[in-house]
Amino acid sequence: MKIFKLNNKYSVVCEAGNTRNGFKHTATLMRDGENIDSTKICYLNRTWEAYTYQSVLLQILDKTTMLTDKEKRRFKNKVK
Repeated sequence: MKIFKLNNKYSVVCEAGNTRNGFKHTATLMRDGENIDSTKICYLNRTWEAYTYQSVLLQILDKTTMLTDKEKRRFKNKVK
């Protein structure tokens, strides 16, 4: 598990797990310690990310409706 702190209010908790055919990364968007959104990506073998959880982290920021467009842009620049 790894926690990406976006600011004092928001963070993303990322975890890895096994699937029948490979593995998965999950991301949970947290606001003040409360789950507000989540997503997952399943992989068959290795990922080609610059750092672990990059794809799922960017996906949760794209997918969520709980953040404004301005917050999404700011947080994406922070995690890239």
